[in-house]
Amino acid sequence: MRIKLIFVCDQGYREDEGLNLESDADEQLLIYIPFTQVIKLHSIVVKGPEEEGAWKIIGHLLLSSLASFRSSQAEAFLCGAWETLVRNIGEKTPLSPKTVKLYSNKEHMGFSNVNDFPPSDTAVLSEDNIKGKPVVLKYVKFQNVRSLTIFIEDNQSGSDITKVQKIGLYGSTVETTDMKGLKKVEDH
Repeated sequence: MRIKLIFVCDQGYREDEGLNLESDADEQLLIYIPFTQVIKLHSIVVKGPEEEGAWKIIGHLLLSSLASFRSSQAEAFLCGAWETLVRNIGEKTPLSPKTVKLYSNKEHMGFSNVNDFPPSDTAVLSEDNIKGKPVVLKYVKFQNVRSLTIFIEDNQSGSDITKVQKIGLYGSTVETTDMKGLKKVEDH
């Protein structure tokens, strides 16, 4: 059996490392990937961005939050954000995924019911994994995969923002019978 890259989700032709899949309401992400044919999944790569400084994080929070505040609320928020910025000015925050749960052939999952199902495998990503080292999966759990749901539960820092630069799946396709190619055998 030959293991090869069977799926990759990254920037593609846009090689801008600033482009990321980013969580919006909290640190969690839920990604559903249907396949056009059955696969055997061997390993996964979930690559995260480099750490970001406090200036960039506070700026992102300000821009995404101010639109919904009234002026007095905005002023209080800005004061709190400024205090956080001053306190953490030299620190970097890792926004890369930490805990990744994989579900084989589970359709119609949402954030409200993702914890109702046991994952096929769970990975806690190391620094090497975030930089692109594959995580080898429990191969017996991923033999006849028609779809894959990836639940990113948290990130390396506990921040409200999680970013993913690349998802790569390694495995092989499963040989199946093409029902269209079968011909009817006539009785003699």
